[in-house]
Amino acid sequence: MNTENLFAASETNYSQCKVLIVGGGPAGLATAIILAKRGWQNITVLEKRPTADYYEPDKSFSYQIDGRGQKFTDFLGLTQQLSTISVPSTEFYLTTIKPDGNRKTFKLPIVDPKRKTAYWLPRRAFLLLLYQEIERNWQDSITVLFNTSCLQINKLAVNNAEEKLEIVARENGNIVKFEPNLLVGCDGLNSIVRNTLKEWDKSGSDKFEMKLFPSPSSGLRYKVLSLPPNLPLDHNGEEHAVSTMAYAIRGAFKGRTRSVSLGLLPLKNSDEPRTANIITYPDHEIWKLKNSEELYNFLEPAFPQLPIHQIVSPQEADRFAKSEGGSFPIPQHCCSLHFLLKTNQSCATGIVLLGDAIHCFPPDIGQGVNSALEDVCVLNEALSRSNDDISQALPSYESLRLPDVKALVRLAQTAFPWQYNQDPLRRNLWSVNFFLRLLLSRLLPFIFSSPAFLLIQNQELSYQQIWAMVQRTTQIFYLLGLMFMIGYLAVVLKVAEI
Repeated sequence: MNTENLFAASETNYSQCKVLIVGGGPAGLATAIILAKRGWQNITVLEKRPTADYYEPDKSFSYQIDGRGQKFTDFLGLTQQLSTISVPSTEFYLTTIKPDGNRKTFKLPIVDPKRKTAYWLPRRAFLLLLYQEIERNWQDSITVLFNTSCLQINKLAVNNAEEKLEIVARENGNIVKFEPNLLVGCDGLNSIVRNTLKEWDKSGSDKFEMKLFPSPSSGLRYKVLSLPPNLPLDHNGEEHAVSTMAYAIRGAFKGRTRSVSLGLLPLKNSDEPRTANIITYPDHEIWKLKNSEELYNFLEPAFPQLPIHQIVSPQEADRFAKSEGGSFPIPQHCCSLHFLLKTNQSCATGIVLLGDAIHCFPPDIGQGVNSALEDVCVLNEALSRSNDDISQALPSYESLRLPDVKALVRLAQTAFPWQYNQDPLRRNLWSVNFFLRLLLSRLLPFIFSSPAFLLIQNQELSYQQIWAMVQRTTQIFYLLGLMFMIGYLAVVLKVAEI
């Protein structure tokens, strides 16, 4: 993506065009703010949650806003606010705690000097940051309707040459209808907007169907365990968790169906509860636990180094046992990002997709929220190029973004899929490949590229550029391997002749 003059175009007054955004997550709120800053004034966001910072235990994961995500926050002047409520990657410390209580703390190195400082913060803290920006500066342009779900999207014929949109939603139990000129789908993997376009598409190309690219981390299941602030890390109460530090607490059990670890990511606010991620195979024993008693009976021997009854309340134990958690999705993307309706009006009518509605994958490479914010930046670029003409901007957005969407999903499929201890042998083979690429890229940088996981951290490179660099190195490896085999066979045949 060309980032030069990304937001250079002057703001355009598009107050006559109504905008409806389905989904009030990062992509939805960010799109609303960008449009408002461009001069669009009639913007409504539909969000199922009751508030911007609503606490959902099974979605209380953390974001790392890196250089790609900061293209958006830099433009809005929010990066300084982001830094004050986050833990910077430059101060990322990790403590591992073994079952016998032994612990080791080390600072994670910054491998790529071109990488901007990334910031760790809870998902709800980032959403609140965006919502507060709307409340402070864009209340006249943006209305966020909480407790509101999109029920149906209709395409109505006005006459033979014109169509319009009708969106039916439920707001606090009441049915409401909207007729927007621009419908924005930011409603996740199971997007009602994209699914509607899939039904409307008569081309036979399945361009709104998700294309799947299986990954070793696909299908892993996760649960989130809520823990108290400053929780004790030993039975004597001498060691307590530091909010700004990450922890990897190793379990005592072995084997695919019993081995378990607790992963705690850093948190700026020391008064907020900590969350521990538990990631396992679907057939793990933890998914068979039905109540708090069974959970305690599992966790206490699994983590003998922790005072489990002190840090897991009976209420939380019961909630966790009954929770269905979630599953890591298969890396996937669709091949069309927009839809235009027939219109004779000066303000065209169209639909555009962003975020998980067009690309979804496991959290291996930390690009979920960052790629969604970059989607918003690309949409803004397309609007700038077309002077906010929807009929031109949406096709431009698709042509600009689709190559990166496809490359992003391939990177998510391959860049770092073995980090969850699924298979020690395959993880070791992947690690050999990783460090070989790293070593060769340092020795011969003009021939070999760095591993994909490190290249992604450089926001100056597009996903498409990164994928091309990775493929080129892979092809060189294949060529060298082929040359080695031919040379080996030649030597064997020569020796046989002797």
